[in-house]
Amino acid sequence: MNAAAPAPRRARVRAPELIGKGGWLNTGGKELTLADLRGKCVVVDFWTFCCVNCLHVLDELRELEEKHRDTVVIIGVHSPKFVHEAEHGAVVDAVERYGVHHPVLDDPELATWKQYAVRAWPTLVVIDPEGYVVAQHAGEGHAHAIARLVAELEAEHEAKGTLRRGDGPYVAPEPVAGELRFPGKALVLPSGNFLVSDSTRHQLVELAADGESVVRRIGSGQRGFTAESFSEPQGLALLPDGTVVVADTVNHALRRFDPATGAVETVAGTGRQWWQGSPTSGAALEVDLSSPWDVAWWQGRVWIAMAGVHQLWTWDPESDTVAVAAGTTNEGLHDGPAAEAWFAQPSGLAATEDRLWVADSETSALRYVHRDGDRDGDGDRDGHGDRDRRAYAVTTAVGTGLFDFGHRDGDAGQALLQHPLGVTALPDGSVAVCDTYNHALRRYDPATGQVTTLATDLREPSDAVLAGDDIVVVESARHRLTRLRLPEEAVRVDAVAHRTQREATEVAPGALRLDVVFQAPAGQKLDTRYGPSTRLLVSSTPPGLLAAGEGAGTDLFRDLVLADGVTEGVLHVSAMAASCDDDPANEYPACHVHQQDWGVPVRIAPRGVTRLPLVLAGLDA
Repeated sequence: MNAAAPAPRRARVRAPELIGKGGWLNTGGKELTLADLRGKCVVVDFWTFCCVNCLHVLDELRELEEKHRDTVVIIGVHSPKFVHEAEHGAVVDAVERYGVHHPVLDDPELATWKQYAVRAWPTLVVIDPEGYVVAQHAGEGHAHAIARLVAELEAEHEAKGTLRRGDGPYVAPEPVAGELRFPGKALVLPSGNFLVSDSTRHQLVELAADGESVVRRIGSGQRGFTAESFSEPQGLALLPDGTVVVADTVNHALRRFDPATGAVETVAGTGRQWWQGSPTSGAALEVDLSSPWDVAWWQGRVWIAMAGVHQLWTWDPESDTVAVAAGTTNEGLHDGPAAEAWFAQPSGLAATEDRLWVADSETSALRYVHRDGDRDGDGDRDGHGDRDRRAYAVTTAVGTGLFDFGHRDGDAGQALLQHPLGVTALPDGSVAVCDTYNHALRRYDPATGQVTTLATDLREPSDAVLAGDDIVVVESARHRLTRLRLPEEAVRVDAVAHRTQREATEVAPGALRLDVVFQAPAGQKLDTRYGPSTRLLVSSTPPGLLAAGEGAGTDLFRDLVLADGVTEGVLHVSAMAASCDDDPANEYPACHVHQQDWGVPVRIAPRGVTRLPLVLAGLDA
């Protein structure tokens, strides 16, 4: 397949009905059908709340939602990856937590996902006012193309008389009172009070030492990027000078809060989201960031869990610069030198003298950064004695990859977590893990290599801090801090193991053609001014699944060869295409990056397919 060739046009396809056993949210209790939406331009957003790329798309769609309120209806179809995400109550929480202001269909069994042949989170499908599918886009960064398509559909169907203007079906839920609403992270201030990121209300809240009484609120409570506002803040880190660095997640920025004066200033980020090809180092206020989720002070710098691009970055206050410290932007679990490691939405950090612990949420893993060669944690490069070299490596303590998760204690090599968001260093050298989707607090002891359970029946714990002999847990979905006594013995639980419920694609043994379908949006063309404008990276789990075809290239197709003797696995595919506005009169056309990572479970079967199409952008595959 030629990467620049447009996807073939086919007969118009009627959009399948929207069905899901979980029912509808944000509709005032009404069940919606496509017939109810006839006359509107419909954008169906297949998402799941664990996925940071899906959260990016929610933010991208806000402007479209507001600008075309009387002609466009956005429908979220929640399609879970993790077991916890199939719980209806968790979906209800996520819709409020992330400010979703459109109808959402809860589809716990992936019924609508299968009807639309979706293969990746997030995927957007555009349906015209007559009920036909007109476009499909995988990944993020497509808001500009969809806005242009919507304008064309509005004009076309206004002329045909098939456009229906007016209010959509969204019904806002009743607001809920309380001191906190889906808090994210916490820290203990030198005063003994707690500072908490009250994420859904876009504020920081200082609580007294009892963890309940409000001392003050920082921020207007309205989403924004000013000295008085935040947007879904998460991580907090206390600096040596007594100020606090805040991961202002949806503003893609780091802010600094001074508890003494109450002042807030931006110290890193531009407020714009980082995209492939953007600078990865430089003056802190001139480099874009992407969904910083947590921060920690370690070895003279602020380390940043950059969940949006699956990396760790650093901010050096002395030089006032930021830089990538670990990760390639590929999503997965791969250890080794920091520059070659893969992460998957790192969301929690905790520093000890010699290790930076990382809660790597999408791989359900606990990992750590250390000096390259120093795996025993003594602060020395083993056999070298080089304590000053800024060379780091990444090692996994618990976890196996993107698709295996559960609640299982025991030896770290077989223990399982489920989407952890927080990690806390304990006094004895072990670490506590906020095992978020298991509603548990777990403990990993590096000395023994054992994983145990400290507490259960927490509700989506997202962070924990030490306070004297207690550990104080941020119970995000219970909107509170919960104080626990550090137990001498762990709680025993029955072991549970899961794999993602996505069905595997049956593929024939031997040769397999991989095609990434990309059609530049109307009015755009592939940008080849500086060389190839497309990129394709392919790998597999287990690594022996592919006998040929792994690696990077510039064509959006690849001839793969499946190895003999391997019966199933996961193909990891990362694709990127850059397109620019096709207007010869415009000397400086706007350019747009389209990118998506897929993890495609496959099973070898004699009658399986020999071609695997993945839609990046186009009408169909």
